[in-house]
Amino acid sequence: MGLLDIFGGKNPEPGESGHFGEYDLQEVVNSGGMADIWLATDPDKRPIAVRRLHPELRKDSKARKRFVRGCEILAEVCDHDHIVSYIDHGKIKGDHFLAMEYCEFPNLKILISRADPVLEQFVGNILIDVAEALEHVHNCGYLHYDFKPENILVSRNGNVRLCDFDLSRPIPDKPTKMSDNPGTPVYMAPEQLRGREIDQRVDIFAFGVTMYETLTGQKPFNGGTSREVLLAQKNRDSHFAAPCDLNPSIPAAVERIILTCIEFEADKRYPHISYLVAELRKALYV
Repeated sequence: MGLLDIFGGKNPEPGESGHFGEYDLQEVVNSGGMADIWLATDPDKRPIAVRRLHPELRKDSKARKRFVRGCEILAEVCDHDHIVSYIDHGKIKGDHFLAMEYCEFPNLKILISRADPVLEQFVGNILIDVAEALEHVHNCGYLHYDFKPENILVSRNGNVRLCDFDLSRPIPDKPTKMSDNPGTPVYMAPEQLRGREIDQRVDIFAFGVTMYETLTGQKPFNGGTSREVLLAQKNRDSHFAAPCDLNPSIPAAVERIILTCIEFEADKRYPHISYLVAELRKALYV
């Protein structure tokens, strides 16, 4: 067998199916700013997902480093039932890739937008499971740093997978300014929006925003820019609706958890996610 047989010859062009190293790309199932995600099969013909960095980003050192860092962190944190499973990552003929578990699940953002019955049936399990996944990430020493409904996959029976670790980074020993400030503003904590020192409590804030949105169908703080979101966070007395006002079925204990997570001052939030998980289990009788 020659090298062309082993590596499948020429890599398929972007958007084209075909052999990619030892994987067989079938079709693009999702596309983002950094990469396409392909449904593929491994050498044993089992379905997997292959995430492939966009070719135009090959020469973008920042994008490459971010992609590779996300792969490496996933490899460290994936030993959890509610985090997408890692298979392999590397580079094939110049194309950076990540091979991982294929989850034929919609993300939580989609379920919220269509008020999917899955949420009504399994919302307690979904919230606890994804909190435990985030707790595991923190226990491994990392911030997710891009926690939001779009990065939570949910099956028809309520199973979840936390994914996308491109922005993840080590939890600092003490609150620290980051050299960059990526993310989606409506899920970002005030200190992150202001470019100040951050720690694991930015993920706790993002979890609270996600929890609020999951249970009410609305975001707590809206704005078209980071500045507008920050102003909404600061002026919450006049621009903020309590979760129970939007969804009276939310238990008071659950509302208290949400409000603690999204406190403007980081010191008023849960100091560590283990406290949040314990409170959530208690509030939901798990």
